Amino acid sequence: MRNIPVITKNLLIINVLVFVATYALRGLNIDLDTLLGLHFILAPDFRAWQFVTYMFMHGGVTHLLMNMFMLWMFGMVVENVWGPKKFLFYYMVCGLGAGVCQELAQYGTYVVEGLAQYETVRIANSIIPMSEYLNMMNTVGASGAIYGVLLAFGMLFPEERMFIIPIPVPIKAKWIVIGSVVVELFSAIGTSNDGVAHLAHLGGMLFGFILIRYWKRRPYSGYGDFGMNKGHQFFDRMKNSWEQRGGATPHANANGSRESWTDASHNNTTDSNSDWEYNARKKQQQEEVDRILDKIRKSGYDSLTKEEKQKLFDSSKK
Repeated sequence: MRNIPVITKNLLIINVLVFVATYALRGLNIDLDTLLGLHFILAPDFRAWQFVTYMFMHGGVTHLLMNMFMLWMFGMVVENVWGPKKFLFYYMVCGLGAGVCQELAQYGTYVVEGLAQYETVRIANSIIPMSEYLNMMNTVGASGAIYGVLLAFGMLFPEERMFIIPIPVPIKAKWIVIGSVVVELFSAIGTSNDGVAHLAHLGGMLFGFILIRYWKRRPYSGYGDFGMNKGHQFFDRMKNSWEQRGGATPHANANGSRESWTDASHNNTTDSNSDWEYNARKKQQQEEVDRILDKIRKSGYDSLTKEEKQKLFDSSKK
């Protein structure tokens, strides 16, 4: 838990605590599913706050474990790349977007089936009031937000290979995202009453995609740049490139007594500084780059000052 970034860690804790409280309070006749689950907007039990609270509710142990595993697996990576504020904002937008899409889907069902003209509904051998039937349209789960996080991971690391049980070969993240969209889309069209809010999953990914596209087109507005911050691999590659292109290669003098340094980027002209001064300067520059990269890993690209961003930009061009 110590290595999990702060927002992902707290989301995991809150979801587990709410799940435990849901079962504990049932003994006191307090139904958190009714209070905090997202009801159909025309249902008597609908409340505006449910667009937020439903993200922390789950329908069973399996539902909770699957969502928390995906949040841990993908959330900690995306948060380490973006930083806590940007990640939390993105997570909430995806969750809210999923809720909106689920409400629209339920309203479409309400209109298509012409439920407005009925006062009662027959379910099995029972006839219940329409208001009670509408209250049964209740959505719970963090899946919409987490599918949005999956999309972000796929867009940040499209070529990263992953194992998906039971497939025995690794699959690139971009194909996992595309496959998830296809499966959810066909599930939404081809299945009914399976108890899964497929359109909410797609809604979370849709709102996440829109937000990411907005950030990419406006890198210096809102929560900052998406395109420049490609994750740890980007910075590791830049660091390796810096070390490999340190600017100098050793050559022996004619008498073989000591080494002189030839700067490859200056057409093999001899560096006027001594070996010691040159190495000290390069070491200091490398330490500064390392410090900036560590700061990005801990707090995200947006935590850098203008001077640090400029140094990072200058080092990437060398």
